[in-house]
Amino acid sequence: MIVYDREIPDRDGRAIERLFDATFGPGHFAKTAERVREYSYSLPEVTRVGLLNGRVIAVCRVWPIFIGDTPVLFYGPVAVEPKYQGGKVGRSVTEASLQAGSDAGHKFACLIGAPAYFGRMGFEQIPAGSVVFPGPQDESRILLRRLATAEDTPFPEGAVTSPRDAMRAIATQKAYLQRARQGG
Repeated sequence: MIVYDREIPDRDGRAIERLFDATFGPGHFAKTAERVREYSYSLPEVTRVGLLNGRVIAVCRVWPIFIGDTPVLFYGPVAVEPKYQGGKVGRSVTEASLQAGSDAGHKFACLIGAPAYFGRMGFEQIPAGSVVFPGPQDESRILLRRLATAEDTPFPEGAVTSPRDAMRAIATQKAYLQRARQGG
């Protein structure tokens, strides 16, 4: 049975990086979303992992960002070990992360993904140009969802920026790079 649990960096960090490499290959570092993550830090208290017999087989990582002046949670990457793909594990780990974000009182979630897939989890496409990422991005794949806020609350608009807690971001980046150099 798969258990969905919060990320514990010392337990899960290397396994998550290996899972990202196995799922996306080295090309995932070239994506615009990675430019946002480079200057942010993941939130283990909201990130969820799928554990099967204690082994990480899925992850939905979560990062704080701003859209305009509004704090937002940025979801992804979502990765599932290839042999477990297609069995709703990705959806389950994402929904567990969304619930954690809502429970923690965060108002909005953002991700870059397939509208048909993530729309089933409550994400909505937004008007073109209303959210601007730092780099080229297919605007039809920028999706937002309300978490702990009323359904009629307008979505935030503006440029996507990283958190203002630069020291935490720098420390996270050092740990991330150290894990990458250690080969996961």
